[in-house]
Amino acid sequence: MRFTVLGGCGAWPAAGQACSGYVVEHEGFRILIDPGYATLPRLLTWMRADEVDAVLVSHGHPDHCADLNPLLRARVLGDPPAPALPVYAPPGALDAVLALDQARMLAGGFEVHDLTPGVPYELGPFRLDAFDLPHHVPNAGMRLSDGGRVLAYTGDTGPAAELVRLAEGADLLVAESTYPERVPEEDAPYLSSARDAGRTAAAAGVTRLLLTHLWPDTPEAPALAAAAESYAGPLAVASPGVTVDLP
Repeated sequence: MRFTVLGGCGAWPAAGQACSGYVVEHEGFRILIDPGYATLPRLLTWMRADEVDAVLVSHGHPDHCADLNPLLRARVLGDPPAPALPVYAPPGALDAVLALDQARMLAGGFEVHDLTPGVPYELGPFRLDAFDLPHHVPNAGMRLSDGGRVLAYTGDTGPAAELVRLAEGADLLVAESTYPERVPEEDAPYLSSARDAGRTAAAAGVTRLLLTHLWPDTPEAPALAAAAESYAGPLAVASPGVTVDLP
């Protein structure tokens, strides 16, 4: 299983950066996770739009799904048009981004599937399990496995007991870490810090931790130091181009 970062900025893309966006590959099957702002141009530097086999969206905020619109345009306006793209998201999460075009523009270009916690999904060689995690809008944490390796991704989330279950024994945990040490009180139920991510990774016994969704232009060093207070394993920030191979 190979995991590649397209972008990892939270809220908006800093200069030369992109918001959340990740690709997971195994046995020739490619999943795009959270196509946020500015991720499609990065994706297209090494993959055609019609080579994406499925899309997963954790929640409906545009820094996690805005580039679904140009991805679908690239597919339906291609010659020939690409097959309908399976897109998995919490119910209603894609309503706004899919409404950017008239229905006829994207007709036949996608198939939306609701993510339901407790219901396993089969996507090519992967099993997908969704977890209901707290955010300002419905948010699905995701656990992808290929029979031997496990990738866990939090989306955006506040504190929740389910986080340890999501990440338990994962080979890689990709964890929202908007702030280095402390989330402001008004957002504390809905967002996480790098310190929170480190604690989750340690409690879940993950092999590797990748911090993502840092506030744009946030220095990496304080976030890494905060996570390392609790987590002693391999640790990095999700920067564009970072690739992790899970053996």
